[in-house]
Amino acid sequence: MRVAELMKTDLKTVRPDETVADAVTTLADAHVSALPVVDPQGRLIGVLSTSDVLAATAEAAGPAERERVFEETRVSEIMTTRSLTIDAEADVTDAARQMLYLEVHRLFVEQRGRLVGVLSQTDIVGAVAMAKI
Repeated sequence: MRVAELMKTDLKTVRPDETVADAVTTLADAHVSALPVVDPQGRLIGVLSTSDVLAATAEAAGPAERERVFEETRVSEIMTTRSLTIDAEADVTDAARQMLYLEVHRLFVEQRGRLVGVLSQTDIVGAVAMAKI
C-alpha cells in the first residue's frame, strides 16, 4: 500500500510569521499535536508541535512572560526546522519503519516538493486493524 492511499490530506497549516497564540488556537481547533509550517508557496519549512510550545513557555519566568510568549513570539522562533517527510508514492511499511527508527509519531507527505498530506502512526494502526495492510 502506498502512503498516498492512507495519508490525511485535510491539513491545517501555520505560517512562520503567525503568533504562537494563533498557532495554539489552530492546534486546539484541529485537535492535533503538531502543525506543518509552510511558506507562501506551500513548501514545508518546519513543524510546530505542542512540545515546542511547552518548551517555550517552560522557559518563561512568570505569568506575564508566558503571556508574552503567546502574544509576541512568532512561530518561526520556536518551530522545529527539521521536518521529517516521505514521498506520497512510498510504501506504507517504509513509512512505518522510518517512524519507528526516528521515534516520531508522524511524517509529512510531499509530492514534487509540495506538502500534500500527513501520515501518522494512528493511520497505520487503523489500517492494520481494518486488515487493509
